[in-house]
Amino acid sequence: MRLNKGSSFLITLFLCAGAVISFFPIYLAIINSVKTQGEMFTSFIALPTRLHFENYSQAFHKVHLLNSTLNSVIVSVLGISGIIFCAALAGYKLSRTSGRLSAMIFSLFIASMLVPFHSIMIPLTRMAKALHVSGSTYGLAVIYIGLGVNMAVFLYHGFVKSIPRELEEAARIDGCGEFQTFWRIIFPLLVPITVTIAILDFLWIWNDFLLPLLMLTDSTKYTLILSTNTLFGEYNKEWPLILAALVLTALPVILIYGFFQKFIMQGIAEGAIKG
Repeated sequence: MRLNKGSSFLITLFLCAGAVISFFPIYLAIINSVKTQGEMFTSFIALPTRLHFENYSQAFHKVHLLNSTLNSVIVSVLGISGIIFCAALAGYKLSRTSGRLSAMIFSLFIASMLVPFHSIMIPLTRMAKALHVSGSTYGLAVIYIGLGVNMAVFLYHGFVKSIPRELEEAARIDGCGEFQTFWRIIFPLLVPITVTIAILDFLWIWNDFLLPLLMLTDSTKYTLILSTNTLFGEYNKEWPLILAALVLTALPVILIYGFFQKFIMQGIAEGAIKG
């Protein structure tokens, strides 16, 4: 349906208003991260009279940025790799296998997506301690794999249905086993949905606060978000430093999301709708 000029103008105006509202908190965080504490409390919205970039250098050292970033990268890379490896195999096998058992297993994956994290928080921490995976960045990555694989299986399951079975039959005729067929023929065709899953899980793992707070006790193993939380004192909150640390924390996410954003909606739509 073709829109007239009036409707098009209203839609454009509405989208611009939404963009301004969405960007406004980012604007406040950036301008107040280069102010002094007193200047920020005097006028939270006004531009700074002088740029105090030393807030960023202080935040860099206080949150141990390099070590915390390394911990976040380790957790994110291991978690995303494990989610993709397990979910791609499970989604492919469940999609290509007919029968009640396959349908029941897939339904369990879907049902687990409806369980809120807060309802399993206490049992999860107890199980992590019993399995000796708490207090470790590697153990934290394993937990992220378990929590993130259900959504990834759902997306892979739908995407695999769009791939013709004739490709697998041709590979078997050429002597490929089932595992070789998947990794050499099927998995390269799953790149769009794989990129989408990787980005969504990266945003989730990188920005998550509650699970690292529950699992990590050693400050040297804190993730970046958890290290930023150490700037919040009981009686003293250095807001310019906190905002500077938050800007540094969000910068990698913004850059990666901006670079790969075209894959996200495309991959979700294809994975959820196809088949």
